[in-house]
Amino acid sequence: MTFLAGVVGVLVVIAGAFYLTGGGGDDEAKGSAKSPTPRATTNPDLPPGVKCSGDSCTGKDAESMGCSGDLVTTAQTATVGNTVVEVRYSETCKAAWGRVTQAAQGDEVQISAGKAKQSGSITVAGDAIAYTPMVAVKNATDAKACATLASGQKGCTE
Repeated sequence: MTFLAGVVGVLVVIAGAFYLTGGGGDDEAKGSAKSPTPRATTNPDLPPGVKCSGDSCTGKDAESMGCSGDLVTTAQTATVGNTVVEVRYSETCKAAWGRVTQAAQGDEVQISAGKAKQSGSITVAGDAIAYTPMVAVKNATDAKACATLASGQKGCTE
């Protein structure tokens, strides 16, 4: 009986080793490779942290999509009353958005490029800056930003 228990024990060890090593390496001998682990895909042409480009940016927030900071320029500026309205542009993201500064509660900003339009406004007393979501553009000159102040005064970038 002891002999039989020893044989069963040896067979269990051999079967365990066979199982843990993947069956003796037959996969490698046949030249097959393991399937890669699926990963989230990103556009390899975009710098790290940038999450959109062109049409995929339309309607999205420039900061949360990684399009602001060092990647943005002020392409056009106009003054409406004391409020400054700007077209902000990211070449990397191929998108523009509007911004008003020195603004007051009730002031609005709109960005347009072709038929695409987005708007933002100052809704909280004491805030002085508002942004629009982005619109896709090929060039900064394709976008126009307009401000409509709570006083009714209006003005746009060229």
